[in-house]
Amino acid sequence: MTRLHSLRGHVAACFATLAIVALTATAGSQAVAQTWPDRPVSMIVPFPAGGGTDAFARPLAAQLEKQLSQRILIDNRAGAGGTVGASAAAKAEPNGYNFFVGAAHHAIAATLYPKLDYDLMKDFVPVALIAAPPQVVVVNPAKVSAKTLAEFIAEAKASPGKIDYASAGLGTTHHLAGELFKLLAGVNLNHVPYRGAGPAMQDLVAGHVHVMFDGLGSSASQVQGGQIRALAVAAPARSDAIAAVPTSTEAGLKGYEVATWYALFAPKGTPPAVVDRMAAEIRKALDSDLLKDAWKKNGSPTPTLIKDEFGKFVGTEISRWADVINKAGIRLE
Repeated sequence: MTRLHSLRGHVAACFATLAIVALTATAGSQAVAQTWPDRPVSMIVPFPAGGGTDAFARPLAAQLEKQLSQRILIDNRAGAGGTVGASAAAKAEPNGYNFFVGAAHHAIAATLYPKLDYDLMKDFVPVALIAAPPQVVVVNPAKVSAKTLAEFIAEAKASPGKIDYASAGLGTTHHLAGELFKLLAGVNLNHVPYRGAGPAMQDLVAGHVHVMFDGLGSSASQVQGGQIRALAVAAPARSDAIAAVPTSTEAGLKGYEVATWYALFAPKGTPPAVVDRMAAEIRKALDSDLLKDAWKKNGSPTPTLIKDEFGKFVGTEISRWADVINKAGIRLE
């Protein structure tokens, strides 16, 4: 009995020690959050400046600077469909001062790139969904005579393999949106990858390519200015930014719905209290009149998914795009 009592006492002491450690860690995390940020915060954007990611990341950073009274530094690191920047972000110190602006491209990359040195679901902590503008089918008016989506599909079928579509790079939403379009419309288009949506859009406007399946966030201003023509919005409802443009279903292509979403992640190990604080600050920022107006102009609704709910969304996106990749037979080394 004496040994039994001794063992019970030892176990109780261990649990008490663990409880103290947990309370100490929680208190430490909360203390970090109270003083955070006391220096500039870095956000890695894995695409070139001027693309769709920047259209949302930079206004958000500006608003967060006002709320946090600290600089938010945008670090553009382009390459390999956004995976170069993601790899760097996964290895960044999880000290609460390093964040990553990921996108739908990274849910695609999880299947498309077999040798990634990071795992989107395991090496990052989901913070919040930032924006989710729908894709839009846009063409250069001087290169494509079609005024409607049906006319464009007919034109593509009459010239198989002769129409070029630009994307922000291999494995990006633009690329997979184009492949999904080819599957649903039964057409053969030639893929021309660029190092980001900005350079791709520049060449579309210049007439070096015919069409682009772009996020509305980076194409709305060119559509509104008449530099490119929008044939359809890949969403269940029309966008206020280009209200005259029909949805894909209205234009005769059912099932073609794609959103180029953008979101904030933190490296695994980032203090939970800092993640909580950043998620709350993003919600506050998205609720500001400045960002509401900017998001509406760029064709995005104001999202509300944060932390675990957002993490579940990412998981469903990975599964969805894996199915498209397998059906299209796309393989990258």
